[in-house]
Amino acid sequence: MTAKIIDGKAIAAELRAKVAAEVQRLGQAHALVPGLAVVLVGENPASAVYVRSKGKQTVEAGMKSFEHRLPETASESELLALVQTLNADPAVHGILVQLPLPKQIDSQKVLNAIDPAKDVDGFHPVNAGRLATGLPALVPCTPLGCVMLAKTVHASLEGQEAVIVGRSNIVGKPLIQLLLNENATVTVAHSRTRDLPAVCRRADLLFAAVGRPEMVRGDWVKQGATVIDVGINRVPTPDGKGRIVGDVAFAEAAAIAGAITPVPGGVGPMTIACLLVNTVRAACAINGLPAPAV
Repeated sequence: MTAKIIDGKAIAAELRAKVAAEVQRLGQAHALVPGLAVVLVGENPASAVYVRSKGKQTVEAGMKSFEHRLPETASESELLALVQTLNADPAVHGILVQLPLPKQIDSQKVLNAIDPAKDVDGFHPVNAGRLATGLPALVPCTPLGCVMLAKTVHASLEGQEAVIVGRSNIVGKPLIQLLLNENATVTVAHSRTRDLPAVCRRADLLFAAVGRPEMVRGDWVKQGATVIDVGINRVPTPDGKGRIVGDVAFAEAAAIAGAITPVPGGVGPMTIACLLVNTVRAACAINGLPAPAV
């Protein structure tokens, strides 16, 4: 293995410490305590773990955490009513509805109901449109974290050739604009891209966000490239417990790349840290304060 391992856990811890310092400053200077409300519908085990982690890190950063749980049988109208209550609550500056939602609920309708000013997931069409047109916006947390990780390796992304494998609204599409904002040259690839390995081999910065275990092989990676692996996939093991792998064949890619994120321990911790960043930014914007130093 020759690649530098990009330690997402350590970088996220540093970012959370900056958030905590900014929260303390806001409290002292403006008597403002940012508040994050997370809504969980049903008993999805993975979602429940994620929500607990978000709540714990929110409190550790000195912010208020509001957790709302609805049963699996909750109706769409019940959830929409809760979102409207949170929209109107001055103590809540960020609202996150944990996905996936039960089949009886239209996820897009719920996301569209969140006040764009409190949309700390960055999924509302208003924020997506503002990002796409270069206006200030709340940005989806995972692509924001990806760019931050890449910038720990490169002082500037300007002029770098970036390839994104994946075109989702959650990662791929917002990542395009964030990289363009850094003056990178961006190519978006996907499962139907002709000669995908050759496209990936052009990348100085390779972002894998396709949701397929170890799809990106070592020989798809350019010598010395920076590889950011967004994938989190559980694959079976002989003992029946399974293991977590990314979208990149890590050992193969690490032998060729200059720097690479591990899975787990890479992008994942940054996603929650960026959620805290967005909550502080939203709190400042809602209260007419200058953008925070995070």
